[in-house]
Amino acid sequence: MKYELQEAQPAPNTSTGLVGWLKTNLFNSPINSIATIVLSYFIISFLIPTIDWAFIKADWIGTSREACTSGGACWVFITNRLDQFMYGFYPEEHYWRINLTFIIFAACIAWFLIDKTPYKGLVAIFTLFIFPVIAFFLLYGGAFGLEVVETHKWGGLSLTLILAIIGIVAALPFGVILALGRRSEMPIVKSFCVVFIEFWRGVPLITVLFMASVMLPLFVPEDISFDKLLRALIGIVLFQSAYMAEVVRGGLQAIPKGQYEAADALGLGYWKKMIFIILPQALKLMIPGIVNTFIALFKDTSLVLIIGLFDLLAIVQAALNDPDWLGYSTEGYIFVALVFWVFCFSMSRYSQNLEKRLQTGHNTR
Repeated sequence: MKYELQEAQPAPNTSTGLVGWLKTNLFNSPINSIATIVLSYFIISFLIPTIDWAFIKADWIGTSREACTSGGACWVFITNRLDQFMYGFYPEEHYWRINLTFIIFAACIAWFLIDKTPYKGLVAIFTLFIFPVIAFFLLYGGAFGLEVVETHKWGGLSLTLILAIIGIVAALPFGVILALGRRSEMPIVKSFCVVFIEFWRGVPLITVLFMASVMLPLFVPEDISFDKLLRALIGIVLFQSAYMAEVVRGGLQAIPKGQYEAADALGLGYWKKMIFIILPQALKLMIPGIVNTFIALFKDTSLVLIIGLFDLLAIVQAALNDPDWLGYSTEGYIFVALVFWVFCFSMSRYSQNLEKRLQTGHNTR
């Protein structure tokens, strides 16, 4: 009997394209089909009036609340106050200083994110040691002919980013040191790190900010004055470094004992073993936990309003108390939520991309 090879036939239409995806993922069983229909009904019932309010009937252009007459969202409130939401009470003629600071920082971050860019080591040194000095003189002034802008005039999204960036950059190394200290075999070092971590983890951040604002000046000489912003930064860094220490400690404990023994067999000292063998593996394993702590820190910056710092949330709340704009709190809080979501979602997506590139050992799709 003679057999002839037949050409491959295309897949059925019901198993490819959009129809195939729906059948495979949403309608692959009776229960899933019912759940899909029910959830779709509730989602559509919610989305249609929301889209109608937020976009179709919304007012976008105007100079006062009289421009909001359509019955939808009054985004005129946001557009008229956008500069204040971004820069707080920073003098308008000096906005370029804030813009330049964040443009330089964004360029440094982009240099790290783009693959195959040269001189990453030099850029890292610039970002960690030189850029903070440039940013201080740009934002605060007092040198190179720049007018001094006191920190009580800082506010809005720019202040939120300053608090978050400094907190993230400072909390990670402090957390690593505390995690290593807690696993140390030296009793004094271990006891100090344990007490430090458990104390700061057991106190709410609101209390920490109050302590930093009111009590911190009592522990320094009278001739030294701590700015309110600096007090808040110290409190945030101390608080978040304790949480970061526990995240890093979890990564250190996840490293197999054989890695420690292999490093010892190579004759590496403690610091070389940690820096070249253990910490790189531990930090890769704990990328989700580290980024989760960063996201929590970014959102916790909104608590500084209780000590008189006008971050993004506080500046929006202050604007809502303006008699000319009463009644538009929904638009204000949606704007704040959207800004926070964009930054937090961006950090989350980058961490997932970083996990895939570093191949942390778990399945990714």
